[in-house]
This record gives sequence, structure tokens and C-alpha cells, in this order.
Amino acid sequence: MSLDEVHVKSKKNAAVGAVETSDFPFLNSTNMTNFAYGFAANVVAVLLYGSNFVPVKRIETGDGMFFQWVNCAAILAVSKVGDLMLQSPKFHPFAMLSGVIWATGNIAVVPIVKAIGLGLGILIWGSSSLLMGWASSRFGWFGITAQDVSRPILNYCGAGLCLLSGLIFFFVKTDVETHPSSESTPLLIDRRVNSGVYGPTSSEFWIDLIGSKTRRLIGCLLAVVSGLLYGSSFAPILYIKSHSSCHDSVFHGASLYDLDYVYAQSSGIFLTSTVYFIIYCAAMNNRPRVYSRAILPGLLSGLMWTIATYCWFLANNYLSAVVTFPILTAGYGLVAALWGSLVFKEIRGLTNCFIFTVASCVVLTGSMLTAFSKF
Repeated sequence: MSLDEVHVKSKKNAAVGAVETSDFPFLNSTNMTNFAYGFAANVVAVLLYGSNFVPVKRIETGDGMFFQWVNCAAILAVSKVGDLMLQSPKFHPFAMLSGVIWATGNIAVVPIVKAIGLGLGILIWGSSSLLMGWASSRFGWFGITAQDVSRPILNYCGAGLCLLSGLIFFFVKTDVETHPSSESTPLLIDRRVNSGVYGPTSSEFWIDLIGSKTRRLIGCLLAVVSGLLYGSSFAPILYIKSHSSCHDSVFHGASLYDLDYVYAQSSGIFLTSTVYFIIYCAAMNNRPRVYSRAILPGLLSGLMWTIATYCWFLANNYLSAVVTFPILTAGYGLVAALWGSLVFKEIRGLTNCFIFTVASCVVLTGSMLTAFSKF
């Protein structure tokens, strides 16, 4: 073989190697490192979001207004610590709108849980949140830049499976009431157990005055609305980032690092919850239902939510929201369902367990497809 033939063969081999590498970009070490960091951060966020309400599973929260205010106060305090650790990046008041939207959706959480249970409630609002958040990121709604993925088919299939899992979970029947003779405990204790001990009697709660079918319907509708608000709550932050490169925009030069906006979002959350609580106190003639036992669990719940948000924003930095959002919303619903089924025995019966297992497999498959669609 001549020297020229050797050079030609080497060039051909190099070209073949280049084609193989381009066909499998996820084999790149940088991509794999980013994927590992992003996926790990997303897993932590899923676990904390899914366990967010576990601290209050045995605590009476009443109509939820006082609990939300305490919860949001903890969110602001923890985010301030994070802001100082990040050396106080520029504060964008427009990012507070993200907190306003989130707090508006969160105000219905306690009525939802009391109407249909934590597991079903999170799974329903997680599904609607998934649809809104994924679609807005993928197609560029609300003036944000549409995010592309390397394998769109995998992304669509993954998001579709995550949504399908939420619909399957809807058919899982859960026991959200506590009976004196029962050994199981729901994620939020039934009001009738503690009536008259730490707050108003159960007859004073509007959710208890309606029939079971109507209560379930209202709970499901509230969960869908809350999910849509959750899914769109991060649009203002994405809007700021999308316009940071526009020279004629007021957000020109804004940070592209998601964690820089957590404090602004948390400020909006606390401000909005405070306004709602003031309106609530006025509507109750300055006799709000305050439950002292809900303070420490509420603070712990806020701590978990804020850490989960930092982890999720960190995951967005490595994988982008179009990948992390379907994994997150489907994942934390699964975690909440696991708490209810394995720990608190809310899911009983062979049929329910079978449906739950099938839905779990679907959500795990959809999450993995969505994650790998980036590479």
C-alpha cells in the first residue's frame, strides 16, 4: 500500500468517526456531565416537591390561608439566604409576577387536598401544569423564546406519556378520610378528628357542606386551574431571559442564570400571600382561623419548596425547561402517590394497585424519553 493510499484511508476513517460522533452527540463528555448534574438536581427537586406537604399530614390547617402565609414567609426567608450566597444579583421587579401567579394557584391547595386528597390533587395539578409549562417552553408562548431539542419525536412522546400517566392516576381511588377504627392516616388529617381542639368545627368549612360528588368535582377543577397557574408561573422569568440579548429591551443584559431570579419570585410570593391574607382577615371580620400547630410544619414545608426550586432552576441551567418540566411535574406526583400508597396506605385493593403500577411505569418511561430528547 502506497503512502497516498494510507493518507486516503486515514481520512476516510476520520470522516466515519466524525459521522458516528455526530449521530450520537450524547456521547460527548461535556454533554454527559451536564446531563448528570441536571438530572441529579432534578431528582432532588422531584423528591422535595413530592414530599412538600408531608410535614402537615397530621396537622389541622383549616381553610389553608394561615398555613399558606406561614409557608410563604419561610420561602422568602430561605430565598434571601440563597440570594446572599449568590452575592445579591440584580433584582428584576418583573420577576415578582412569577410569584404572584404561583401564590394565586397555591391558595387553593388546602381545599384541593381536603376535597380529593393529596395524591390525586398533586397528580391532577401536576398534569395540567406539565401541559402548560412544556407547551409554553416548547412553542414559545407568552413572548418567550421557543426551546428546541435534538430529538423532537422523543420529546413529544415523553411529554405525552407523562400527561397520560396523570390521566391514568385519575382512576386510582384513594381514601382521604380518617376513621377512628382505621390504622391508616391520610396525608392531611380529617377535620372531624380534631374538631373543636385546635380550631373551628368541621361544619364551618365550606368544603364540608357539599356532597361528595360535588366536592370531588370542585376539587378536580380547582386542581386543574392551580396546575395551569403553576405551569405558567415561570413565564415572566423566561421572558426576561429571552429578551436579555435584545438591545431595545429593558431587560437587555439580564442574567441567564435561573437561580438569580428565585429571590424576586419569592418576594412576589410572600407579597401576594400577605395581600390575600389581609383580604381574608377583613372578610372574616378580623377573626381569622389561626392554627398554632401549623407554624413549624408550614415553615418546614416552605424550606423544602424553596430548596426544590433552587434545584429545579439549577437543572434548567443544564438541561433547559423543555426537558426538566415534564420530568418534574410527573415525578413529584409519583412521589406524593408513593407516600400515600406505601407509607400511609391510602391506596388499597388489587385493582387500584394495578392501575397505580401501570401509571408509575408510564410516567417513568415518559420522563426518561423527555430527558434523552435533549441529546
